[in-house]
Amino acid sequence: MEPRIHAVAQVGRAPIALLAVALWGLPAQHGVPVAEVDLSWVPQRPVQGSLVVLEAAVPVTGTLAGEPLHFERAGDRFRALAAVPLGVDDSVTGALATGDDTLPVAIPVARRSVHSERLRTADRFARQPDSALEARLERERTQVRAVLAQTHERPRLWREAFVRPVPGRLLSGFGSSRTFNNAVQSRHRGADVAGAVGDRIRAANRGVVVLVADHYYAGRSVWVDHGAGLLTAYLHLSAATVAVRDTVERGQVLGRIGMTGRVTAPHLHWSALYGRVGFDPFDLLGPLPSSP
Repeated sequence: MEPRIHAVAQVGRAPIALLAVALWGLPAQHGVPVAEVDLSWVPQRPVQGSLVVLEAAVPVTGTLAGEPLHFERAGDRFRALAAVPLGVDDSVTGALATGDDTLPVAIPVARRSVHSERLRTADRFARQPDSALEARLERERTQVRAVLAQTHERPRLWREAFVRPVPGRLLSGFGSSRTFNNAVQSRHRGADVAGAVGDRIRAANRGVVVLVADHYYAGRSVWVDHGAGLLTAYLHLSAATVAVRDTVERGQVLGRIGMTGRVTAPHLHWSALYGRVGFDPFDLLGPLPSSP
């Protein structure tokens, strides 16, 4: 009779048995034999709204934070990207599968340190939307949701490391708490990078342009699907120089910096998402995503 072996995960270099899932508050998968997947992830304790790299010793499928994982062979292991939602508290959960075996997974999450910002913008961007504006905003949200729903259907298009879309200094980081005109509060779902009107904006990596839009808050924007769940967006442009369905290469000009939509000065708002989960786009510039 074939022995039943338990699943092992590694946090950094410290192995833990994931069948003892009560450590993370997850129910056990009673009666399900689970293969040894030797799961690991980097960073060891990701912060809210960050990119994560998962590795397994055997081919697996699964989800994290409700988003499919796309494992690819990397040497003698299998690697996938995932993202931690900004709003999670202690851990982000998911599941892995090898054949008929399933394994609940929970990755411990650290709190993101963020700043509070008080900003001034045009009065029309700091008022509660009336019915007409709310209808427009819902149409725009529907557009974006459709784009995000399709990125898991496209294979990974990039092979090289990601690059900054503009060289300017960081003005406002991901996740910051914002108050506009002492009235409207929000969380910043991207990174604002300094620049002058007309400065070139370049694609962070190879992908397909899936949306070019003029949205109320985002202004003129370009959305690039890099495949396998990964997407970047470039907001508040003065001009877009690409069209939907264009394949763009890393470093190709997408448009020009502007101050369209809800802004306080010219800049690029750069967003990154894994499926529907937004994360700090500057995480793309580290060593993590360049090698899957």
